[in-house]
Amino acid sequence: MMNTKTGEVQADTNHDYDRQSELKAFDDTKAGVKGIVDSGGTKVPRIFIDHNLVLENNSSYVKSQFNIPIIDLQVITEDSTRRAEVIEQVQIACEKWGFFQLLNHGIPASVLDEMIDGIRRFHEQDTEVKKEFYYSRDTTRSLGKVSYLSNYDLYKSKAANWRDTLGCLMAPDPPDPAELPQVCRDIVMDYSKRVASLGFTLFELLSEALGLNPSCLKEMDCADELLLGGHYYPKCPEPELTMGTSNHRDNGIITILLQDQLGGLQVFHKNQWFDVPCIPGALVVNVGDLLQLISNDRFKSANHRVLAKHEGPRISVACFLRMQALTGNTSRLYGPIKELLSEENPPIYRDILIKDYITHYYSKGLQGTSSLSHFKL
Repeated sequence: MMNTKTGEVQADTNHDYDRQSELKAFDDTKAGVKGIVDSGGTKVPRIFIDHNLVLENNSSYVKSQFNIPIIDLQVITEDSTRRAEVIEQVQIACEKWGFFQLLNHGIPASVLDEMIDGIRRFHEQDTEVKKEFYYSRDTTRSLGKVSYLSNYDLYKSKAANWRDTLGCLMAPDPPDPAELPQVCRDIVMDYSKRVASLGFTLFELLSEALGLNPSCLKEMDCADELLLGGHYYPKCPEPELTMGTSNHRDNGIITILLQDQLGGLQVFHKNQWFDVPCIPGALVVNVGDLLQLISNDRFKSANHRVLAKHEGPRISVACFLRMQALTGNTSRLYGPIKELLSEENPPIYRDILIKDYITHYYSKGLQGTSSLSHFKL
């Protein structure tokens, strides 16, 4: 049992607690976390309680001391000197933080606002409508291009997260428009195209920040796949007991995140948790594991998490860019880029198939530990 007043965690002595049954009962509702809130729940169910969070009691969290880098893209077309300055900023951000905020990225504020509103409209539909897009957890079936579920790692994680997600695989082969939810169809298609274009710009800057040809990452097919995740974090009655999203690293090359103004995203830096401020009109970019691998640890994939809150809902849209894992040239091997290696900088990782990495990543769920160690030489 747990004493929430003192934060003391003891072994659960309730022999009637069958976690797997409670997980299945929650999953079978197909109503997600929002269904719990809509039903008037005033307590966090046991399957969501994160004992590590209670023990932590925010002891390693500070609000400000370092500033997450902010990069203005407007100047990259002005002249070569200004572009070089931005490339250096990208390099420092990826080496030191693995996170940065992006201003003047070319996506209008009206599009950003409509994307947030579109995700809100989807999740606030009647549950029966959302069930049409619900993904079966039967691993013998292939994942569709459009899915709705709560906690992809529900049966693997030690504690479920206070979050529901609409997932749309928008590249390389986007879904037929009719497959997308009608309430957010147009904006999902528009926004994903704009993010893909921005991704190509960022890949040029990242390539140059590594000292490589601007087209290097694109020629490696690093932007072939784009998965859009529309997250909905309902208000939480006991946010001190659970997480919106557990401590984890992303599995792709980069993630481009749009967040509303409610806050809650934190990044782990210098052994402490720091808030990622909500800047109107900005996008958050973070390095994924696969970029750390091919850069041979030059760029760092950062641990991050989302706090649950009394206020809500919090809405965010994460676009994950990476190589194709299950289609295309699935036999292609990826490892540290050869031009980055030398006697002084030998390869840290072996060459891998992307599908092997993705399979390993999803098999362990969001546990806060790096999936890359499994592939070290």
